Order: sequence, then C-alpha cells, then structure tokens
Amino acid sequence: MSQTERIHQIVSLLETSRHPVPIARFLDELEISRATFKRDLEYLRDRLGAPIVWQRSETGRPGGYRLQGDGGDASGFALRGLWFNQSEIYALLTMHRLAGSMQPGLLAEQSSSLLARITHLLGTADDDPQAILDYIAIVQSATRRRPSPWFELVARASVRRRRLDITYYTRSRDATSQREVSPQRLLHYRENWYLLGWCHTVRDLRLFALDAMRNVSLLKSAAREVGAQRLSCALGEGFGIFGGAARRRAVLRFSAEAARWIADEVWHPQQRLRSEGDHLILELPFSHSRELIMEVLRHGHDVEVVEPQALRDEIRQMLERTLAQYAKP
Repeated sequence: MSQTERIHQIVSLLETSRHPVPIARFLDELEISRATFKRDLEYLRDRLGAPIVWQRSETGRPGGYRLQGDGGDASGFALRGLWFNQSEIYALLTMHRLAGSMQPGLLAEQSSSLLARITHLLGTADDDPQAILDYIAIVQSATRRRPSPWFELVARASVRRRRLDITYYTRSRDATSQREVSPQRLLHYRENWYLLGWCHTVRDLRLFALDAMRNVSLLKSAAREVGAQRLSCALGEGFGIFGGAARRRAVLRFSAEAARWIADEVWHPQQRLRSEGDHLILELPFSHSRELIMEVLRHGHDVEVVEPQALRDEIRQMLERTLAQYAKP
C-alpha cells in the first residue's frame, strides 16, 4: 500500500469514527508498523496541516487520535495539497484511458463504473478530476486505426482455456493463413493488442496481432498449456515484444549529444552502459532484429552499430535502399 493510500485511509478512519481512534486500530486496518504510522501521522500534521490530536483515555474508553478543527470539530479540514507520485498518476491515467477506449463486449457493463471510480480517484480536495484530465495526459504513440472485433472472443478463450481457429494476415509476407492456436497470454504493447499463443500449425509459440486477425472461431478443444518458464523466455529475454530467447548481443555507440538522453534510458533490463571517450556504448541482448533496427534508425547519425556484423549489414542495406529512393529526381 502506498503512502497516498495510507493517508486517505487514516483520514477516513478519523472522519468516520465517533470516538478517538486507538493506535492499534490503525495498525490493524492498514497492516502497517507503528513506525510507519508515526511517519504518516507526522506527514499529515506537518505537510498537510491536519489538526490531529491525541485524546487521553477516559473511563471505559481507550485513548486515541481524533481530528480537531475550529470550535472543537473537524468540519474545516480536508486533504489539501495531497498529490500522487509519478508512478501512481501514470497508472491511474493509463487505466482511465484504457477504460475510456473499451469496445462494447467483455467488460462493457463494468467499464462505465470503473471509469467513474478512476476519475474520482484522480481528484483531490483542491483539484477537480476533470481539470487533471485536461492538463495532464498520456500521449499515445503510433496505434493502428482498425480496432479488433475479436478481442472479446480471444479474451474469453484465454480465460476459459479453449483453442481458437484464426484466419491470420501476415503483413511481412502479404499472405493469409489458417491457424489453430492455444492462447497463452494477451499482451498490450505500445498501444496495440497481441496474443502469444501455441500455434498447432507450426508447433511453436507465435505472436499474433489482434488487428491482423481476419476471422476467429472458438473451438471445443482444450488449449495446450505451455510452461511459465518457456513463456517468460519467449517474452522477456530479447529486445522488444518479438524478444524470444536472446541469441545475440548488440553493441551500439552513441554520439556525445545522444548520450545525454540514452544514459537515462532503459532499453532492456540486462543492458550495459559504459563511456568511451565522448561516446556512450550500450550493449543489450536481442533475438529478432526488426524492432531493434527500427529503434536504431530513429536515432539516425547519432548511433552506430558496432556489433554484430550481421546487424550492421542489415542496417547498411536498409539505408542504401532508402538513399536510392531519394537519389531519383
């Protein structure tokens, strides 16, 4: 539980209790230590100006904390200036955007109430929730315009552990094929939905973009289960969503100017950074080169692939084809 949540719960207990709240109740309901409670209490008093006072025990009633405002009551107090840290505001705004963009289907009935609850959470005593949504936003990166009509069916098959018959369009080959797939994981990555599934046609794990599914049918057959370790390996070892088992390691050299940004970026959990004169060297594991090449090209002349040679050759050939297009009058 974050400090923001604890602060809200402490104030809620003080506001709703008819009698002073003993320390034991705070510790029990918040599941925190006495030291943590003391720190939160100090924060409430010193930073937020909460008029929290200790009332000594009376006959038949233990001592405890209560709110005391002007005239002996707490009617004038509110949580003013309480704000979220960057991870909390990012999580809430992300949930708000995802809930707001839900298509009718699997969670249609719940999405409106979820949206209202998230909107309420975004507000504080001084800030209207809508004002926060107006002035703080998460900007979407490139997303595909075609929404998938198959999300509900794919999600249902994933939860119920059933196989799917998928008519799938592979953009890289400009070809359509029929696949029998056992769903393993639904993934939301860079504004798009993907299904990691065991493809019975090729007898291996494959990643399917939901917006590239042309038709989907739910089969009666039970889905094949793939071990968690193998799924983790398929998703997490290499660079990007097409990671797979990392079989190669890329060494990238960034210019002094680009290094000011790259030094604070995490491209991969297992990356290594080191200085080389005015340059910055980034090493990271990868399996498939496609997504890594796209990221490298984004930095233009500010980055050079040092190793492996095969990756250098791929990028050189791609740049030669690009230059050839601009050589035409």
